[in-house]
Amino acid sequence: MIALKRKTILHFTLIAAIIGFMLAVQFQTTKRPIVRDTRDIWELRQDLKQEQELEQQLLLEIRRNDEKIQNYEQNHLADQQTALQETVDELKKEAGLTEIRGAGLILTIAPFYPENYVGPIAYTVSPELLKRFINELNMYDAKEIAIANERITNTTAIRDVNGVTQVGNAKISSLPIQVKVISDDVTTLYNRLKVSTIYDDFVIENLQLTVSEPMSAIVIPKYYREWQIRYMEAVKAEKEES
Repeated sequence: MIALKRKTILHFTLIAAIIGFMLAVQFQTTKRPIVRDTRDIWELRQDLKQEQELEQQLLLEIRRNDEKIQNYEQNHLADQQTALQETVDELKKEAGLTEIRGAGLILTIAPFYPENYVGPIAYTVSPELLKRFINELNMYDAKEIAIANERITNTTAIRDVNGVTQVGNAKISSLPIQVKVISDDVTTLYNRLKVSTIYDDFVIENLQLTVSEPMSAIVIPKYYREWQIRYMEAVKAEKEES
């Protein structure tokens, strides 16, 4: 009888300890605050867009490299120079060093003031608004962009210089200005822009954005300034052993 009682007490103690441990874990779990994502919709869209663009760029780069390898292997000697020249031309095109023609849109940024407006007059566009505008165009699959006839590349800086917005080396000190955009699907780009909320962002800065009808021939100039290469040098070719 005594052994049975001790065994019962031992079982009861183990069960109580397990229940107590479960209650403690549950209490700690409910006690912890819920960490909420405080990013707004724009920031979430930007993060998602950047990840999607990175994935597309990586896949495109892999596909291009595979094509180049196949091209080099198939044309080992005779067409090696041609393949290299095609690669150089492709890199120049990607860097914005060639003029681009294609279907696209012309967007105009001009001052906008309601009736009986009294206040400062806008002569430029803020760098923040221009950057947001470019991100919006890229999100809608814009292929090439030029602002005030300045080609937009991956290295183009948009900044404020003494109260005037500067795109690359072009100062936007007067309005209106034109934004030229080329896209592989200009109709989709046009339709997305028509329902975009970016117009409201321009109105807040007393600016008006107008979009032309899709055009079949838009010319975007090349990036005409010289690239500065500071950390690369040509490798001297070694003579092949006979």
